[in-house]
Amino acid sequence: MKSPVPDLAPSDGEEGEDRTPLLQRAPRAETAPVCCSARYNLAFLAFFGFFVLYSLRVNLSVALVDMVDSNTTAAENRTANECSEHAAPIKVLHNQTGKKYRWDAETQGWILGSFFYGYIITQIPAGYVASRSGGKLLLGFGILGTSVFTLFTPLAADFGVGALVALRALEGLGEGVTFPAMHAMWSSWAPPLERSKLLSISYAGAQLGTVVSLPLSGIICFYMNWTYVFYLFGIVGIIWFILWIWLVSDTPETHKTISPYEKEYILSSLRNQLSSQKSVPWTPMLKSLALWAIVVAHFSYNWTFYTLLTLLPTYMKEVLRFNIQENGFLSAVPYLGCWLCMILSGQAADNLRAKWNFSTLCVRRVFSLIGTIGPAVFLVAAGFIGCDYSLAVAFLTISTTLGGFCSSGFSINHLDIAPSYAGILLGITNTFATIPGMIGPIIARSLTPEKGVLGPLSMSHHRCLPLPSWSTVATQEPKSAHYHEQFHSLSLVLALLLGRYGLLNSSLECL
Repeated sequence: MKSPVPDLAPSDGEEGEDRTPLLQRAPRAETAPVCCSARYNLAFLAFFGFFVLYSLRVNLSVALVDMVDSNTTAAENRTANECSEHAAPIKVLHNQTGKKYRWDAETQGWILGSFFYGYIITQIPAGYVASRSGGKLLLGFGILGTSVFTLFTPLAADFGVGALVALRALEGLGEGVTFPAMHAMWSSWAPPLERSKLLSISYAGAQLGTVVSLPLSGIICFYMNWTYVFYLFGIVGIIWFILWIWLVSDTPETHKTISPYEKEYILSSLRNQLSSQKSVPWTPMLKSLALWAIVVAHFSYNWTFYTLLTLLPTYMKEVLRFNIQENGFLSAVPYLGCWLCMILSGQAADNLRAKWNFSTLCVRRVFSLIGTIGPAVFLVAAGFIGCDYSLAVAFLTISTTLGGFCSSGFSINHLDIAPSYAGILLGITNTFATIPGMIGPIIARSLTPEKGVLGPLSMSHHRCLPLPSWSTVATQEPKSAHYHEQFHSLSLVLALLLGRYGLLNSSLECL
């Protein structure tokens, strides 16, 4: 397998096709115990770090449902064609002490999307800094900053939309450093044949954070008020930061309690993987087809992921008509499936490589295809099911669950093709992959019935076939039609991008 960047050793170095013939191979320890190991301790601390990270990111999606005056969401536009209200046999008083704001759908879209305007800025700089100075402090202070800013969310909301948008952008700046910093740390910590497991464990925390944050935010909003959502998760983030700084080291060499045998195992397994080149080979990186294949895959996957992440609670409320308490729980179900899939797929990917001798190329391709095409198929299907609540939740759950395969696909490909610069490569791909998070909520929120529907497809909620319309159609369709159309149209965009990814990927020798 050829490296797309000169002087870098690609892939795992275990298979004949992945070896780098010009580098002299050194003897190395075959394995090291997993129990109480420093590398798995790092994975579990990172797991809880990303748990906090996504809790801080998604809590606004649920809290916003309770923050906005329901009259502002044009409840008077509901029609008889919409899904009916759910029966509530047990009536519990919903706490209404939290302040309400008159923000229309477009304003809410800007609030949800503003996070990504900060998030996109720090991706590449964070990868560069982490590759030079280590990722421990960068990741730690990134989450700490986000936690502190989250505590000020209620105050910013009182100051106005502008202040809240600016605060969310600052939170994005803090979170933007985290994934590149984590990738840079794993370039020094993850033995090649354990990469899928270790990275899947680390990043699975993001999905579990979503699973816990969504229903817990709903419960807090229901029984207390929405302000406590931000106070709780902000404090948890500060506590995590203290543990991270105390227990984690940038490299095995600087870790105080790592066993000599584990240190030798990690260092010897990476000896032929890392480059001694001081400068960053920017030009070869940007000319690498493998890198651009990852960019397309990352962008395509995130279009669906971020759209659901930010708008699923609103979909549950406006279309399926669940209350704030049910909303949080049902919005979390898809991410529980994704969390389980990430853990299991990481184990499966490493087993396929280590025990069944599948090539790194084959494993990454297959897992990427399952994790991108599968979600697109079920998300498109979700646009045609009407008011079948069970089927709607089932399709969204399957769609998000299958996305977990990507954690052992393109998501860790950066470490395969250029371990020394994995943080920078992730910064590059995640910069492009953040664009869907910026424009997705704004596009979806702007396509409201009262403003008309702009796009190639106009689909009624209760029809089985899309009706083509190639001009702006001013309609008063029910919101259910509007949201189903969004999911359907955005999924078609995803499918087209996936086609490009498949064609590009099939021509690569290294991915």
